[in-house]
Amino acid sequence: MTRVKKIPQRMCVGCGEMRDKKALIRVVRTPEGEIRLDPTGKKSGRGAYVCANTECLTKSIKGKRLEKALRHSIDPELLDTLKAQLGEV
Repeated sequence: MTRVKKIPQRMCVGCGEMRDKKALIRVVRTPEGEIRLDPTGKKSGRGAYVCANTECLTKSIKGKRLEKALRHSIDPELLDTLKAQLGEV
């Protein structure tokens, strides 16, 4: 009997779709209160997952879903930085 490894699933805060954890990008609020992208998915802090496209990030920002998920308000300059970083990934 072979064991099938379970692939972790997470929900995108932008579109609300369940996807494989590795297909999503994690946005994290560190214990110091900084908000940044976490490409490794291993940084400590409160995380929220977004699809790897700017459309989902924009949806999550407009609906304030990202702020709700991170339990922290986000500066507009920081949002522009996140969008730029997401374009690089």
